[in-house]
Amino acid sequence: MSEQGATFKYKLDFYYQSALIYLVTLILYGGIRGNFVERKFEYVLNDPLMYVIIVFVLMSFGALLLNAIRNRRLIITEREIVFAHRWAERRVTVGDMEWMYIGREARVRTSGRFQVIMFKLRNRRRIVRIRVGRYEREKELVAEMQRLASMVPRRKAPRWRQPRITDR
Repeated sequence: MSEQGATFKYKLDFYYQSALIYLVTLILYGGIRGNFVERKFEYVLNDPLMYVIIVFVLMSFGALLLNAIRNRRLIITEREIVFAHRWAERRVTVGDMEWMYIGREARVRTSGRFQVIMFKLRNRRRIVRIRVGRYEREKELVAEMQRLASMVPRRKAPRWRQPRITDR
């Protein structure tokens, strides 16, 4: 950890994958529709489904570009967490936290022992969630958060739990 703190960049894998999948879909649909069905490529541009796919491609590349420009990152220093992006940053000190929880999210069924970090701020009503899988170097992020969690009280268990509904 440096003087500034450990920096964890936001992953853009999902945006790259979705943009690539939509682009491949556009190419395949245009190729199949233009070559095998109509025998001429120029008729493909009159197809309304082609316009829908083009809109999805443009939106996915727009989201990828916006997130790449935004440059989101999470910086953990000795006694604070900094949510930073290109234009602003928000600092949360250990003293501002009521409680912190590191573990699994109850309603999400994904693998992994540590998938979410939640903490409650004193001056906010809502809980802040950090999904570990969205940042690079997940194990280091959990280790740094556990170090910070040792300075913050743990979340109290709820008095009444909602019954689980299972489909069996």
